[in-house]
Parts: sequence; structure tokens; C-alpha cells
Amino acid sequence: MGTGKEIEVVGVELEFLPVETRVPLKFGAQVLERVICARARVRVRRLSDGWEKLGIGETPLSVPWVWPGGDLSYGEKERAMVGFCELIAERLPGAGLSGHAMELGYDFIEEVLPELVEAFSGDLPEGAELPELAALVCFSLFDLAIHDGYGVVHGVKTYETYTGEWMERDLADFVDVAKDMRGGDLSFAGKYPGDFLVAAPADGRIPVWHLVGGLDALEKEDLTGDASVTLDPDAPGGAKPPDDGYPFYLRDWIRTDGLKCLKVKLRGNDEGWDYERLVKIGRIAAEEGVDWLSTDFNCTVTDPEYVNGILDRLKGEERGTWDKILYVEQPFPYDLEANRIEVGSVSERKPLFLDESAHDWRYVRLGRELGWTGVALKTCKTQTGALLSLCWAKAHGMDLMVQDLTNPMLAQVPHVLLGAHAGTIMGVESNGMQFYPEASVREAAVHPGLYRRREGVLDFSTLEGAGFGYGAALR
Repeated sequence: MGTGKEIEVVGVELEFLPVETRVPLKFGAQVLERVICARARVRVRRLSDGWEKLGIGETPLSVPWVWPGGDLSYGEKERAMVGFCELIAERLPGAGLSGHAMELGYDFIEEVLPELVEAFSGDLPEGAELPELAALVCFSLFDLAIHDGYGVVHGVKTYETYTGEWMERDLADFVDVAKDMRGGDLSFAGKYPGDFLVAAPADGRIPVWHLVGGLDALEKEDLTGDASVTLDPDAPGGAKPPDDGYPFYLRDWIRTDGLKCLKVKLRGNDEGWDYERLVKIGRIAAEEGVDWLSTDFNCTVTDPEYVNGILDRLKGEERGTWDKILYVEQPFPYDLEANRIEVGSVSERKPLFLDESAHDWRYVRLGRELGWTGVALKTCKTQTGALLSLCWAKAHGMDLMVQDLTNPMLAQVPHVLLGAHAGTIMGVESNGMQFYPEASVREAAVHPGLYRRREGVLDFSTLEGAGFGYGAALR
């Protein structure tokens, strides 16, 4: 019968915003020095009366994160992702889909996106194929815009619409039954995403994590070589601190922003380097009053004993650092189906979180079977997919975090809102202010607390109005 609140997409505007990092960001074997942020304005129409409004979504097209390796150059991959965004913008209004934003987004991901990927990959150089993760990132800005637009066209906040009052289809239409602790069926029938979300903090404040990249200088002594050009790709330091008024060394970031949580990027193929990096950061954390650490190997590890060895050594030699490690993030290759590694030995030591592997709830299910205990959600893998993964994970007792894709500008807003409503184990990661703070000057004038970390938190209390609450000045 429908709810009478269904929408359809009737138009799309697409914009590409290039951004350069103030310092390179190294994660795993990849280095990011620039990114194109793709922004979509999607016009949605309410079927009941023809009322139309614009929704906005934005995502950085992070080539090194979504498309590591392969024979194509960085530029070829970047152009491919731009081209795929353009293809989605062309096909979305005529896809013939309607419903709630969740329903519309899910149907596009399941029914349309695979066909577009297959057709698009046929035009790439021989042997190249657009990765599933890259395709999701390209669609995420449109999906975010649909979720924003759904709230705007109805004059309500988007996070108020994830209930049976607004959605015709319940979660059982999107995900398989869950299993309770005794192995019995736990049905999603009659349940909606709102049943698994939490109320955002009343004061609009949320703990924030700082990213310590693989090239980030911890102390002045880390600077090496010619200090006027670029960072040495094989060691921290090597660059002159930018004269831009922002902190550069880790201690300065901690003191300026009152940081309590540090996420540490590691190599995953150099055990000695990774261990010493954690020791140094752990000691700084102890001296500066940081409460929590996490470790991120970015898919570079193939043997659980690599991670176990580092953790066990820390436990024996640097117990204070061991105690501060709240969780371990994605050490192993993100293609879980091709790399079915049993990881229970790691999760017995510390909570183990899927990130790149958590494309959708099906990968979360496989990860849980292999021994993973948590999921790192990202809006860049679509708002729809993040919410479905959240619901499946929570139904199975898995923990959650919300991780950053170095989101600047408008991409920061739904990212932080997801963190505020997900019920994470500790706040949200946010590092756009570290690597390209000037990109968000316009947005920061409207929502200063979202783009400057103070006292270890972000403040999103200025978000107001329908949709994601960007505000009229940013629409």
C-alpha cells in the first residue's frame, strides 16, 4: 500500500572539487597527496503531491584507499572514478526507482550498480575492472543526497525517518535473519534501522579520534633529509613544517585539540618499524594524557601472527601502551572471500574491526564467521549500506566505530551524524582538519565545531533543520 511518503529522483547536478593535502597522508602502502571531492545535488520528487526539493551529498574519491595496486596509474584510476560518477548521474534519474531513501538506495545498489560496473569496466584498459569498493564510493555521494533530500522534501531530520512510519519495507526485506547467541533465528521482520540507532548526544558533542599517518612527524627529531621538499616515503619526517598556523608535530596536535584518542597507521610489512612506532606514540600518549589508541594496518597483513607478535610484545614490554589499545582495525586483505583468514587469535587479544572489508552486511556476516568482532562504518560506502551493516552487526552483538575518509566540506556532516547515532565504542574519527583544513573554510564559518576539534570532541550542535541539517547557507 505504501506510506504515502515515497520519493523518486528527477534530476542530478554533479560537481568535482579538487583538494591538495597540506602534508602527505600515508596509510598502508599508499600515500595520498591530493583528492577530488565529488558533490551531488539530487532533486527528489514526493510522489503524493509532486513536491520537489534538492538533497546534497559529497564524498572524497580516495583512489589509494579504494583501488590499491593494479596496472593503471593513479591518474587513470582517478579519471575512471570521475567517469563512473558521471555515468551514475546520467542513469539515476531514469532508473525508475522510488520509495524511502533506504529503499531507493538499496534497489540501486542491488539492481543497477552491478550492471553499470560491468558495462563501465568493459571500456577500461584490458584486464582492468572498477573495484566494488570504488563503485560504492562513487555512488555514495548520490545515496547521501537522496537521504538528505528525503528529509528535506518532508521537512524533517533524516535520522527521524528510519522507522515504520516512513518506510514501507522492514529490515527483513534487506538482510537475512540474524542468529541469536544460541544459534536460533532472530528475525528482522517488523524492525527498522531506527530500532538499532541511538539518540544523538543532547549537547551535540562527540569524542573525536586523531589520525597519526605513517609519514607524520611525532617530534622535531623525526625530521630528516632535505627539509624543503617532500616527505621521505620510507620514514616519518623529511619535510619542513608548513607555515600555515596549524599544528605539525603530534604533541602539538594533542595539546591544541585536547586529544584523547589516537588512531595509528602502520605498515603491516615491517614488524620492527610498526612496533617502534607504537612504542613512541604510546609513550607520547602517556606523557600527554591520551586515553586511547587504535592500530590500523590497512589490509597489508596476511598472517595473524604478525599482529599477535606485536600485541604480545607490547603487553610484555610496554604494558601502558597495550592497555590503551582499544581495538585493532583491518590488518588483513579486504577481499574476505578470496582471503578467508581465521582471525580469532587476534580478536582474543583485542577487539578486531572490519573496515575496507565491510562493503555491506554480507561481508560483515562472513567476517564474523572468520572471527572479527567489530565493524568500522563509513558513509563513503553509502549511507544505506552503512545503516544495514550497523543493524546486522548490532543484532549479532558486534561493536561499532565510525571511521573517516579524511572528509572535508559537506562530507563531514553525515559522517559525524552517523557517529552520533550509531552507538560506537568511542566517538568518531575525524582528520580532515589535519590534512586539508583550508578546504572547509566556508563550511566551518557555519559549523565551527565540526571542523575544529576542541577538548577532544567535535561539536555538531549547530546542525539544524531538515535533512542532514547543513543549513540554508550551505545549500
